[in-house]
Order: sequence, then structure tokens, then C-alpha cells
Amino acid sequence: MTGKVENSNGHITVDEEVISQFAGHAALDCFGIVGMASLSMRDGLAKLLKGNNVSRGVNVVINENNELSIDFHIIIAYGVNIKTVVDNLISTVKYQIEDYTSMPVDTINVYVEGVRAID
Repeated sequence: MTGKVENSNGHITVDEEVISQFAGHAALDCFGIVGMASLSMRDGLAKLLKGNNVSRGVNVVINENNELSIDFHIIIAYGVNIKTVVDNLISTVKYQIEDYTSMPVDTINVYVEGVRAID
């Protein structure tokens, strides 16, 4: 599904993939997040995603009211407070997505899939 934004110049259509790319990069800018995770269905292990693959760790759904629901699958840094990192992620991404798209964010769900030591 695509999101629709109207302004004085006309209509704008935003694809879910664009929003997931932007949300993934916004999440990587948050302290304590090592990367996005992709779960392997074969062995159930989380795989670290970086670069252009970050959108695979983000799932965006646009409902009938043009509101966003975003799911993140993340890997966090060892030794950080998980609740603090997740709270920071939610507030940062919510602000940036609403500012970027002018679409309201309804829910953000965060799934911590792993912990990694930072070199």
C-alpha cells in the first residue's frame, strides 16, 4: 500500500519501501544500535544488515487512515540499557518520519534480535 499526502501543489504518493529505507537509516543513527536484523527462517538466527539492506529489518504498514505502523528488528550494542536505547529509537524515528512524510505514526514496535560487542 502507498501513503498519500496532499499539499497546496497537489498529491504526493509515498511507497512503503521508501519509508522503510528512511526509518532504517534513522534507526542506525541512534546510539546503541549496531544494525538491523534479518531472521533466517532455516536456522532461526538473526543476521546483521548494513548499508542498503537496512529496509529488510523494517516493516512498514500504512492503514486506511494513512497512519504508519512500523516494526523494527534490531541488534543492539553490548552493555547499553535496552529500554533507554528503544525509547530513544522510538522518539527519534517517530519525529523524523512525521517530519519527513507529514504522515502520522500510529505505532512503533521494536524487536531486539541480538546483542553485539562494538569494536
